[in-house]
Amino acid sequence: MWSDNETERDFLNFTGIADTVAEIIVQAGERPVSIGVSGAWGVGKSSMIKLIRRALDERAEGRRSEFVFVEFNAWLYQGYDDARASLLEVIATALAEEAKKRQTGLDKAQELLKRVDWLRAAKLTAGSALALALGLPPVGLIGEAVRLGKTALAGEATAADVAAMEATAGEIGGAATGLLKPRHDSSPPKEIHAIRKCFEETLSEMGVKLVVLIDDLDRCLPPTTISTLEAIRLFLFLKNTAFVIAADDAMIKHAVRKHFEGIDDENLVISYFDKLIQIPIRVPPLGTQEVRAYMMLLFVENSTLPEPDREAIRKMVCKQLQQTWRGKRVDRAFMQTLHANLPGDLVARFDTADRLAHLMTSVSQIAGNPRLIKRFLNALSIRMTIARAHGVGVDEAVLAKLMLFERSGDKDAYGALTKAVNEDDDGKPRFVADWEEKALAGKELVLEPPWDAAFIREWLTVPPRLADVDLRGALYVSREHAPLISPEDRLSSEGAELLAAILEHPDMAGELHERLTRLPRPEAAIIMDRVLERARQQQEWGTPTILDAALAVAAADPPQGARLGAFLRDRPPAQITASIVPKIGDQPWAAEVFEAWRKADVAPPVKKAMTQRTKLAQGG
Repeated sequence: MWSDNETERDFLNFTGIADTVAEIIVQAGERPVSIGVSGAWGVGKSSMIKLIRRALDERAEGRRSEFVFVEFNAWLYQGYDDARASLLEVIATALAEEAKKRQTGLDKAQELLKRVDWLRAAKLTAGSALALALGLPPVGLIGEAVRLGKTALAGEATAADVAAMEATAGEIGGAATGLLKPRHDSSPPKEIHAIRKCFEETLSEMGVKLVVLIDDLDRCLPPTTISTLEAIRLFLFLKNTAFVIAADDAMIKHAVRKHFEGIDDENLVISYFDKLIQIPIRVPPLGTQEVRAYMMLLFVENSTLPEPDREAIRKMVCKQLQQTWRGKRVDRAFMQTLHANLPGDLVARFDTADRLAHLMTSVSQIAGNPRLIKRFLNALSIRMTIARAHGVGVDEAVLAKLMLFERSGDKDAYGALTKAVNEDDDGKPRFVADWEEKALAGKELVLEPPWDAAFIREWLTVPPRLADVDLRGALYVSREHAPLISPEDRLSSEGAELLAAILEHPDMAGELHERLTRLPRPEAAIIMDRVLERARQQQEWGTPTILDAALAVAAADPPQGARLGAFLRDRPPAQITASIVPKIGDQPWAAEVFEAWRKADVAPPVKKAMTQRTKLAQGG
């Protein structure tokens, strides 16, 4: 599984862009700069922000950095705090803490923090700064005093109310003579001007440049977005400042339109945004090469390779991506040249990435979006885990291809596909065989709705072919999206009743022999399917009760015995114990099972039990 968080490790070949942004900030010197990092949701803006900070940090080369960083996520404050006041406080607090560490500019930093506190306190009252400027305590305290006073006048005051009145009076007195004492020379406009002046002086005394990294602004509701932009505007174009704002510019412009609702002037919207952002940079969309490399690096990240090896592979992949314009490729063959001992399962996942990269890039529902790719791979990982937990054999590439159809294909076409699988005795979508043949050969393919779509034609060319693949296991682990019509749904009432009884009490299955013999053979086969499915969960093969159930079905329908024998031959040798030998020794298929176990080198007690059983059968 992969987390959905931003990272400082570059999986998308964004380092070059991040270094460019960092160089712009450095070259600006004392001059202010505002940079907009735009792109749709999930394309990697947050990771770009992290990479920009890392690029600036690395320039210090062991020295104390000339940059002070403030990371602000307005979305976290939405609904809990005023984003404008929050940003002011976060910046002032960060500078005060940094001044304390550097032992320079302390007085100015503290003054800045106090001025921001004053401006923020002004927002706490209904009358904004007016009440504070007049020396009045906060409205909340007055309201509490009035309520308690009314209670006392009504003769209903308790001892607790009297104590509360004394405490409230004390708070009002403190507010009136302390923080909120009259400040005849203060007003919001004056304080804002003073804050800007104090801010510049603080940075100058500290000898630093403030870099404010704003993220997730496009997740906010329009009022929060505008509030944050207004706070940014307060500090914009002051010396020694750099603002890097990561957001989808389309969402920002939507917020501006809502803010100026009723004014039908698109130029106003564009101008507002352009005045805030001096240098717009767009996160580049990923092509097939980048998507393939990204998927492969995600697989490497989750592999058993040591961390230094994973990091070395990442660097070599990013270096190769820088050469793709020259025809260099990042594919399975290239990845296998990067490490001498890649795990086999990792190489198989590289194959999966090779197969899916083009569709991950081209289908509109994913369109090369890193976050959506990661979510797709997480979903694939979860379903493979479910398959292993239930003992369902599923090929990862088959499941991935099916999931891609599920996500991006027409829902009616997906329903038709699952219906065909459910109705086929072997769970195979045989009807797509001719389509796959023509699609792979590049021949004209005429399809009727709901299959007539460009996605379907491209999907048919993605390996592996599915026409001759049993998809029941893949549908079983995907059943939250498409119901699997299980075999028992095709049983008669008698067959369904017998199946339920056998699975609930497998040790009593022998008593159902006569009823089992009267079932049609297809129904006996379906019951054996379910019994063997349950049996796959068994980790030790001595005399488990599920074996009694399987033997009972085989006794009622002899062809099912051959299936049971094949199933037992495939059990891991370590699971076989000696007690199973006499249990199955008189079955007509037992000799083949014993021979397979001998070749598989089962434990000595099992071999001894099989030898004794053979001698007994031979009369010796």
